[in-house]
Amino acid sequence: MEEIKKIGILTSGGDAPGMNAAIRAVVRAGIHEGFDVFGIRRGYMGMIEGDIIPLTSQLVSGIIQKGGTILQTARCKEFMSYEGRKKAYDELVRFGIQAVIVIGGDGSFTGASIMTKEFDIPFIGIPGTIDNDLFGTDYTIGYDTALNTVVEAVDKIRDTASSHGRIFFVEVMGKEAGFVALRSGIACGAEGILVPEEKGQMEKLRKYLAERARSKKSSIILVAEGDEEGGAIPIARIIRNEFPELDIRTTILGHIQRGGSPSAFDRVTASRMGAAAIDALLDDQKSIMIGMVNNEIVHVPLSKTVKLHKDLDFDLLKLAEILI
Repeated sequence: MEEIKKIGILTSGGDAPGMNAAIRAVVRAGIHEGFDVFGIRRGYMGMIEGDIIPLTSQLVSGIIQKGGTILQTARCKEFMSYEGRKKAYDELVRFGIQAVIVIGGDGSFTGASIMTKEFDIPFIGIPGTIDNDLFGTDYTIGYDTALNTVVEAVDKIRDTASSHGRIFFVEVMGKEAGFVALRSGIACGAEGILVPEEKGQMEKLRKYLAERARSKKSSIILVAEGDEEGGAIPIARIIRNEFPELDIRTTILGHIQRGGSPSAFDRVTASRMGAAAIDALLDDQKSIMIGMVNNEIVHVPLSKTVKLHKDLDFDLLKLAEILI
């Protein structure tokens, strides 16, 4: 492999707290190893349009505590075509960029994997998504912060629920995975947790409401947006019709889960993964994701991260049912 001197970094897909910490780590570790580092703004769209700037250690100073991403992010349909990826590759060549580090989720890694095959350019992935649903890593950047955001919000909602004797259905992010709902639900003592991975949960909820909610004046039911019934609003509508005597409210936490200053855990995880991505390039790696398993850095083929499914921890789901 040709000696790499110039590398690019981009953030793609949904933003996640800790992305800036990862950018900072990549830039400073890269400069430490003698690389010229370029920021590709607005993800793959910026790659296609040549929206690329040199990054220095000074430019990433004071960003570790900031949410979002200083490089911005965007969806890019054009990149899904070969013609679009060819434009992106031509821009990389124009800037002399020989390898790219991508911070994002499975969609971002799918594009990176394809481009590596088509143009033989090394891509290294860093998992950045609050959903924590990527195969091959225990944690993704942003997950811990999102959990803390949910718990803080639900703690406040519980104050109102207790004061008025209400049942709140609180919807959290997770279209296809219930990692956020499950772990935050346990952390905030939710009386019910509904996730996409578990079927038949409505019957358990009905049983709980019939047997206990009548005596317990308030409850929190946490719902992943991808639940089989369609989320908090339709579930609340069903329950309201079946239990008209209950005072039911709904809250959708939405995009506040993506924002905010990253937790200490996310900052350290992002920093470790960013530095590890530079180490991977020095080791002539390509088309891999930097993961963390049992608190150790691992390399996972991008093909596996996008093809294999990460299972929910059903022991935690069982624990949640016991603790209700």
